[in-house]
Amino acid sequence: MMCRMTTPAFQRARSAEAKQAREEAILDAARALGDSRGIRDVTLTDIAAAVGMHKSALLRYFETREQIFLKLTAEGWREWSADVRAALEGRAHATAGDVAEIMASTLAARPMFCDLLAQAPMNLERNVSVDSVRAFKLVTLEEIELIGVELRRLLGLTELQTVDLVATATSLAGALWQMATPGPRLRELYRTDPRLGHAVVEVEPRLCRVLAAFLTGLDTGSPATARPA
Repeated sequence: MMCRMTTPAFQRARSAEAKQAREEAILDAARALGDSRGIRDVTLTDIAAAVGMHKSALLRYFETREQIFLKLTAEGWREWSADVRAALEGRAHATAGDVAEIMASTLAARPMFCDLLAQAPMNLERNVSVDSVRAFKLVTLEEIELIGVELRRLLGLTELQTVDLVATATSLAGALWQMATPGPRLRELYRTDPRLGHAVVEVEPRLCRVLAAFLTGLDTGSPATARPA
């Protein structure tokens, strides 16, 4: 259980450094709450209480609850992209199955990021300013481009194929995570009725199968044999 911070450090920030520290504390609190409860169940009041602030004071730093979580989604994109690229950069060769496994395993290892991926288009992008959405979209585009460098080198993917692959991986990871975490009441239903057992999925193996099939359908194997989009 998180302790409420009520020290003088959480008085109104007067300098750029103090404001930055306050924003980081808010993001840390939202990250911890989202990881333990799930994004949908965390309110702005919850986040404010976790850092010892009133909700109205928190709004001096972030325009909405959704902006806080959209920033965490952008952070998740950077971290996931770095891990994918680190796994690909050390390879001289890779198959469609290798790439699918790397993307699936690195996404499945980040349950909160998968939750954020599901929430971003449905909720998080809809209650923030246009500038916040633009900043978020530019982060995703940059990370896709960085991943694309390795995918072009190893599999000869075009820019469009890279965008399609990453979009498939991230959107499906978000959807599968929601299916894999139905909540205690539904989980009990699925457990007690064998006909519904398929409703709870394992994220990584299914995601890996779908991505491998996607890449195989592109006839990737080497830059020399890749088909144009």
